[in-house]
Amino acid sequence: MKLLYQLSPEQQKTVDLLEGETIVYCVLYDLAMDHTTHQPLQQMVSDGFWIVTNQRLLLLQAQTVLKSLCLCDLLEVKCESMVGCGMVVVTRKEATKGCPKQEVLLRFSMKHMTRMSYVARGVNLLLGQDPTSVVSLEPETYCEKCGRYLPGTSVCMHCAGKWVGLSKLLDLCQGYGKKLMAIFAIMLLSNVVELFSPYIQRWFIDQKLLNKAQTTMTDVWIFVGLMLAMSVLGVVLYFLQYWMCTMLGASLSETLRNRLYHKLQLLSLSFLNRRQSGELMNRITADTNQIRNFIQETFGSMFQTLISMLGALVVMFLMDWKLTLLSLVFIGVVVVLIRVFWHRVHKVFHMQWVRQDKISNNLQDTISGIRVVKSFGKEKQESEKFAALTRDFAKLREKNETFFAIFYPMLTFVLGIGTYFAIYYGGLNVFSLRMSVGQLTQFISYTALIYGPLGWMTGLPRSIMQMMTSLNRIDDILDEQPSITDAENAKDIEIKGDITLEGLSFGYQSYEPVLEKINLEVKQGEMIGLVGASGTGKSTLINLLMRLYDADQGAIYIDGINIKEIKKECLHRQIGVVLQETFLFSGSILDNIRYAKPEATTEQVILAAKAANAHDFITKMPDGYQTYVGEHGYNLSGGERQRVAIARAILTNPKLLILDEATSALDTESEYLIQQALDRLTKGRTTFAIAHRLSTLRNASRLVVLDQHHIAEVGTHQQLLEKKGIYYGLVTAQLQMNACQDVTEKIEIDSHKANEE
Repeated sequence: MKLLYQLSPEQQKTVDLLEGETIVYCVLYDLAMDHTTHQPLQQMVSDGFWIVTNQRLLLLQAQTVLKSLCLCDLLEVKCESMVGCGMVVVTRKEATKGCPKQEVLLRFSMKHMTRMSYVARGVNLLLGQDPTSVVSLEPETYCEKCGRYLPGTSVCMHCAGKWVGLSKLLDLCQGYGKKLMAIFAIMLLSNVVELFSPYIQRWFIDQKLLNKAQTTMTDVWIFVGLMLAMSVLGVVLYFLQYWMCTMLGASLSETLRNRLYHKLQLLSLSFLNRRQSGELMNRITADTNQIRNFIQETFGSMFQTLISMLGALVVMFLMDWKLTLLSLVFIGVVVVLIRVFWHRVHKVFHMQWVRQDKISNNLQDTISGIRVVKSFGKEKQESEKFAALTRDFAKLREKNETFFAIFYPMLTFVLGIGTYFAIYYGGLNVFSLRMSVGQLTQFISYTALIYGPLGWMTGLPRSIMQMMTSLNRIDDILDEQPSITDAENAKDIEIKGDITLEGLSFGYQSYEPVLEKINLEVKQGEMIGLVGASGTGKSTLINLLMRLYDADQGAIYIDGINIKEIKKECLHRQIGVVLQETFLFSGSILDNIRYAKPEATTEQVILAAKAANAHDFITKMPDGYQTYVGEHGYNLSGGERQRVAIARAILTNPKLLILDEATSALDTESEYLIQQALDRLTKGRTTFAIAHRLSTLRNASRLVVLDQHHIAEVGTHQQLLEKKGIYYGLVTAQLQMNACQDVTEKIEIDSHKANEE
């Protein structure tokens, strides 16, 4: 998202920067300061720039600076959401005469809310003497040129131009040059056959049919044979063209699917979290299939038709240019109608794809969460919800098809009038001997070569818009750049386990930090327990350690090397991860354990399973290590899935271990077995462990307590208890809760015994 718009030379002169002053942020705002609900809309809108320099805040409207505030006088800048709009509020260090301590700096519509929040965060960093610039990785939601909403793509189709989609398609076909050349050669040959047939008809009518005295049956058979040969050749050429276009479409769609899937694997987690699974699945399957249909059904015919029409038009002009112009009068009417309804056609297909995405998202969510649906007895509710979505989609599609069913026959009818004009006035020319019967027949045949394809081409905008919509959705993914990449000279190192967090700050939106100024040194082999209330940033911290995200500020050092200078593959190869919500892939237990190290031998897998206390339950199953775990591993119990996950982590012999609630929500026996496995796994390895059940962290080398996005306390279990701070409060609360549960259970047991007596 753009945070630094360029000012015009006149506006730069108006701002008149001071010595040593530079513009850090420059964004648009669009509401006037003094608007009220009873003012007309044109008075409420007030486009201007909010400019942030390293010394001042300025409001610029047209060629006038409305307000200028010195950063040294400000304490804080906040971006607040109101009803239907937002505002930026500044807090001064001291109130002065005529200037309250807190005042509204500017107002804006909600489409600028995210952008303003980023800039407000950047200003607060400047106020804190932090020179770090805030950078937004979020995509633009509105077109910078025309202000139109961007429908999930990075390019505005209105501003990009009509032929952008076709040029992108041709770019995608660059690797298929030989196939394209063969297709075009067949097209040209087919056009020659199509244009030569009317000439043969003219020759036969004028030279043979109208001259009966010199016509023999041999001439008739020659004519029939020539026309039959031309027809057969045309059919063969059409078959070859269609077959080659089908092959090209299939190959191209396969390539696109593979490129899209590979690109999704490379894209960062931040991008994937912004998109819905059903939408991404549609782009890989439905959109690539739409490209295949266009190549197969439309692409070849489109160019062949255009060449055929141009050839026929040239011959018609050579024959009789006046009659040709008269015949083409109604083509202009059709072009105007298509131009008028072009935007409607684009909108129709975009809305249809949006509804289809909603259906796919709902279907994916429901099938993935079917256990939850059935647990709460919401089958009927989900069925009704899905029926409502499909009903909306069906209504929209019915409305769209009705529009096309009326629009295209109307165009075909208008085009047909031109043919009648050609027959009428051409007939008059025959009667006046300015044209022969054969020439009129030839002219009408060429007219059919123009108007026949034009009837087909009235449906071309529909096919092109479908293709362009799909192509832009595909291109939007392919053009996306991953935010987590290897540095140019990234290193492949053997990790020992010394970790340093230096001034670490991060937010999933950088204007809303989850972690701020985190400083911590961890020695090789230490086990660090991360403790704190929900939302304090524990999981975020381990996400940064695994480099699923990059910090907004500060750095993480592993063995003295910045994590950004270590190859991602090298880093992830030496990290073992056991998460609270264990995800197993559909397949066998063996495949799931071996997922971390595909080249591992069966013996290595068994050793890892034994270390994870998983070997015994696996061997008791009928298929042993080949047991199918089902989708998400639901054929196994929670404890069994967790032990398979631990075996998967052990298999790589990781140097750095991440445990995120690895023993939560398990029965006592499973927890004991898993804790034994984890004790083996953590021995001698640098470990970061999150646990709400604080008793599981007693053996940690140190505990790090996170609160209010900062490190609040660091120490051993005993040291933090003696300190009687946040950790002491958490332990006390947990003990009290456990005591209440014990008392409740005792009362229930006593009550049950009394009832029995």
